[in-house]
Amino acid sequence: MFERLQSFFQGLTENRQTSAIAPDDPRITVAALCFQVMEADGLVHEDERRKLREILEENYEVEGDKLDALMLAAQTAESEAVDYYRFTVDLKRQLDDEQRQNLVGILWDIVYADGARSEMEDHAIWRISDLLAVSPRDRILQRQDAERRAGLGVTDDVG
Repeated sequence: MFERLQSFFQGLTENRQTSAIAPDDPRITVAALCFQVMEADGLVHEDERRKLREILEENYEVEGDKLDALMLAAQTAESEAVDYYRFTVDLKRQLDDEQRQNLVGILWDIVYADGARSEMEDHAIWRISDLLAVSPRDRILQRQDAERRAGLGVTDDVG
C-alpha cells in the first residue's frame, strides 16, 4: 500500500520543482481536500493534522518550512473554496482511476486519524468520490483498507 501511495504522490509532482510551492501545485489541491474532510465534522483534531503532515512528509518528501508552507497554502485554498468541485475538476483530469482511488484512501486515512468517523465525513468523501468518478464500491474498499491501516475493525456497511 505504501508503494501505491508513493507512486500516487510522485505522479502528482512529475515535471515540477519541489523547491517552491506554486499556487497551482496539485499537492495543495490534495491537501486542501484533506482539510475539507477534516473540517466536515466541525472539529479539526490534532491527530488529523498530524496524519496529514505525516502523509505529506512521506509522500512528497517535504519537511520543515516547505511542509509548513504547503500546509498553509492548502488551508488557505480550502478556506477560500465554496465547494469540492474547485479541487476535484483538475484532479479528475490529471489522475488516472487508480490514483483517484488512492486519493480517496488518503481521505479515509485522515478521517480515521482521530479513531472515528462521522456522518458528515462520510458525506464529504461520498461527494468527493462522486466528483472524482470513484465508484461507490471502490470508495467502500478504500474505507475498509483505511480502517485496517488504522487498526480498527472493518465494517461491512455500504456507507
